[in-house]
Amino acid sequence: MTGLQLALAAGALVGLGAALLLWRLVPAEPDLADVLTRLAPGRPTRPGTHGGDGSPGAPADGRERLGVWAMRTLPAAAWARTPTRELAILRMPIARFYGEKVLYAVVGLLIPPVLAAFFALIGLPLPVAVPALGTLALAAVMFFLPDYNVRDDAKKARAEFARALGAYIDLVALERNSGSGSRQAMEVAAAVGDSWVFRRLGEELARSRWSGQAPWEALHALADELGLPELDELADIMRLSGEQGAQIYSNLRARSASMRAAMLNAELAKANEVGERMSIPMSLLGVIFLAILVAPSLLRVLGGDGP
Repeated sequence: MTGLQLALAAGALVGLGAALLLWRLVPAEPDLADVLTRLAPGRPTRPGTHGGDGSPGAPADGRERLGVWAMRTLPAAAWARTPTRELAILRMPIARFYGEKVLYAVVGLLIPPVLAAFFALIGLPLPVAVPALGTLALAAVMFFLPDYNVRDDAKKARAEFARALGAYIDLVALERNSGSGSRQAMEVAAAVGDSWVFRRLGEELARSRWSGQAPWEALHALADELGLPELDELADIMRLSGEQGAQIYSNLRARSASMRAAMLNAELAKANEVGERMSIPMSLLGVIFLAILVAPSLLRVLGGDGP
């Protein structure tokens, strides 16, 4: 590294330190929407209100502690858009999510300098601009990687919730057909299964019982929190039964049948996509095989060789 490069690196570090010092001394301007969201009363199951084991209290691991520090230190605008519904269905605290983002960004900051030092040790030094730009680019990519992971996991969780909800609707319909009331049918059906979907529904129904809230209102709130339109439609059907005394057995069975048909169509579409992707390598193999068969004759014709 030349003297000019050392001087540029030292100046950049001094400027960065001065900028960080000034940023730290400037009075904070909290985001009004973020402050109102934190002060608003919420259910204890919302992400960020419990530790890793689901109990209220202090963060359970280092990622949550790092996330709490980042939430207190960094401005709210630094997080861009937080996938709150995805975190809610995964029951991941916001502090842990923010901690993962900061941790991934730090890893992205460290990888390029380590690689540059390794190349320098083996005698292949890189220009200063390469690790500097690579550090910024990789840190930015790694910072948004947890967002992709959370959205992908939430998509799978919603699909699993929809599959279990179809069975739950059938159980509720059977309970209602046997003469049970709306709340009793919903609670008994939730107690049958042992998956996380049934447990989540049972928790919401139990909470609504103790708070004096109608069970369909609890399901409406849960559907809005998790982004589940299928659960919202079930709440509408149960409201008709609870408030107007309507016979909903046929409606529930029709709804569960339509959900199963929709899931079957989605699985068939995925299978067709996989089949189409598998046909591409087979087509390429066929083209290569034909080229191997035709190549000798074509070379003889082009070379002017007679039979």
